[in-house]
Amino acid sequence: SKLSYKFGEIEYGDIVVFKSNVEMQNGKKKLLIKRVIAKGGDTIAIADGNVYRNGELLDEPYTKDGYTNGGLDETVVPEGELFLMGDNRVVSVDSRSKEVGFVSEDLVIGKAVLRLFPFNKIGSLYGDDEESGK
Repeated sequence: SKLSYKFGEIEYGDIVVFKSNVEMQNGKKKLLIKRVIAKGGDTIAIADGNVYRNGELLDEPYTKDGYTNGGLDETVVPEGELFLMGDNRVVSVDSRSKEVGFVSEDLVIGKAVLRLFPFNKIGSLYGDDEESGK
């Protein structure tokens, strides 16, 4: 939905589509889709497989393995930027990587609202059984 952020703010747990610096084989920049974990002014840290925002442990039932690999000392997200992570944390290229890093809010082109694949899971990305990370 490209209109989502014309009338509202980016929220924790939103799944956003954004322009990245990750290049495809044809040299074009790749669009990525990741979840909003932290916004400008927040602190973010990763330790012992867990993610902490502003010192609080995040409950993240949407992650594929229930575990976040890697580590990150407490870091402040710059104003106007986002810290984004994929739900499949073990293989996700996201804000933890130098290729992506913090993402300017200006690079967000929309909010993902619907899953089309796999076919047995077609529907809203924000169902009652899945917490948004707020």
